[in-house]
Amino acid sequence: MNISLIDWAIIVGYILFALGLGIYFSKRAGKNIDEFFISGRNLPWWLAGTSMVATTFAVDTPLAVTELVVGDGIAGNWFWWNAVLSGMLATFLFSRLWRRSEIITDVEFTELRYSGPSASFLRGFRALYIGLPINCITMGWVILAMQKIVVLTFDLQDDATTKILVVLGCLLIAGIYCTLSGFWGVVITDIVQFGMAMIGSITLAIIAVSKIGGIGALKEKLTGTYGADHTILNFTPDFSAGKMAIITFGVYLGMQWWASNGVDGTGYTAQRMFAAKNERHSLLATLWFNIAHYTLRPWPWILVALVAMVVYPGIGDPGHTNPELQDPAAGYPLLMLDYLPVGLLGLMLTAFLAAFMSTIDTHLNWGASYLVNDFYKRFFKPEASPGHYVAISRLFVILIMLIAGVTSLFMNSIAGAWKFLIALNAGIGLVQILRWYWWRINAWSEISAMVAALIVSIVVSVHPATKDDFALRMLIIVPSSTYIWLFVTFLTNPVSKEKLIAFYQRVYPGVKGWKPIVKLIKEDPINVDTKLTQTNEFTSDTPALLNWINGVIFVYSTLFAFGKLLLGFTGTGLIFLLIAIISGAIMYYNLPRKERNNN
Repeated sequence: MNISLIDWAIIVGYILFALGLGIYFSKRAGKNIDEFFISGRNLPWWLAGTSMVATTFAVDTPLAVTELVVGDGIAGNWFWWNAVLSGMLATFLFSRLWRRSEIITDVEFTELRYSGPSASFLRGFRALYIGLPINCITMGWVILAMQKIVVLTFDLQDDATTKILVVLGCLLIAGIYCTLSGFWGVVITDIVQFGMAMIGSITLAIIAVSKIGGIGALKEKLTGTYGADHTILNFTPDFSAGKMAIITFGVYLGMQWWASNGVDGTGYTAQRMFAAKNERHSLLATLWFNIAHYTLRPWPWILVALVAMVVYPGIGDPGHTNPELQDPAAGYPLLMLDYLPVGLLGLMLTAFLAAFMSTIDTHLNWGASYLVNDFYKRFFKPEASPGHYVAISRLFVILIMLIAGVTSLFMNSIAGAWKFLIALNAGIGLVQILRWYWWRINAWSEISAMVAALIVSIVVSVHPATKDDFALRMLIIVPSSTYIWLFVTFLTNPVSKEKLIAFYQRVYPGVKGWKPIVKLIKEDPINVDTKLTQTNEFTSDTPALLNWINGVIFVYSTLFAFGKLLLGFTGTGLIFLLIAIISGAIMYYNLPRKERNNN
């Protein structure tokens, strides 16, 4: 398809804007690694939260959602909708604890919480493991999505040479901008990128639905194509399909959300918590992220995926006569190319580029923060100048960019890469929760959980009986890794009392699970801190777990209300909307409104 001069002007204009912003922030980012990685801890909640949303609004996401809907209908989205539970857990239980810790990366937390050589080893290992392979796998599927869009848009030959050139071109733009601007440039452009991506996805959804005659016609055509008994529009799986449908849904809601890495908000989400002005801004940022992430973004993508299933019958069939339609994710960019007029096509392509950059620049900056703060500075050069660390940070950004580009060349399925990464980290989540609330967790708990999850996930991913069944793999990985890390925890010595006392007095995670340490503090006048008895002053009157439950109800009811109303199921939609209003009012009333004195 030919791209008009107007479309090109929009695309090039955005690229120049992003590069100009990178140059503008380069001096501020070059002061020190606090500015380069966490913007001097001065972000307001709306900026930090929107940056979280923009980062997760990657170019791969609408394509992966299309792949899920084509494969399993709307209910296929429970693969990621289940994470509402962990997202609200991070909001009400962990966001303020992370901000209270006053660290630069969540990997640094290991030596704040644990002691001895095992803590040092864990910090260095996690810095390398997450900063390079895990980070680059994530970036790889984002690059893969952008590559697919570019190949389809410009009608390029889908061969190895083309893939390499497309990957280099995309990464060059994001890499230069991120290397110059640091975290300030990342979060400022995230605002623009999120706005453009939302406008683009909503515009495409409106045009796609109107082109086939509206929602009513869409539902009729789905019935005509897939039969009157299809379950594509169901919000829950078709349990009549057999016990595996029940087991898979049970794994999503009963296991995946708490068992996987990041349940306490680690990663680039924690990075924005560290960068927030104070604890309340950290909580509000995380809350806004979860609301926008799950309630505002999904339905434009889902509507486009449903239209694609009607417009391109048989999409996702490996034997489809049109090679482009063998890939279920291709429905999204193909509709964009077939339906959008001049100008709007340029806007949509720019929105995709913006979504790509918002994710890639975050992962480059975040990954480099691990390699610099938790590996290079911690183990090789702890006393260098601030300028030296910024220069090394920029070199690591380039290194990560190159490795991620190579990784993307070996990927084929976006949703498949999602599932592989989740399985690779299954069983780690429970350790990440308990390390805040149980004094007995030690560094060996985390090490053994990571190693066990890695080994077991690789075995079940290649074994013929389990490699194609995500739920079955999770049912093997999680119990195995959990048993191993619990066994190792009780087999090894606890963290030193001095380290536990220092951690508790810095973070104040609560009394339950820490009673032996609280007792030691109260018995020793040297360790007594008056804030120990004032912890409740800085929390909501409602227990955090009740706020979590109510928050989950609010997000799910809002998500379902929007979906039901958009699809024409008005009665059900209004019921969900009423639940959303009530739970939202309760949540607003219960939000903590007091700050710690040191913030």
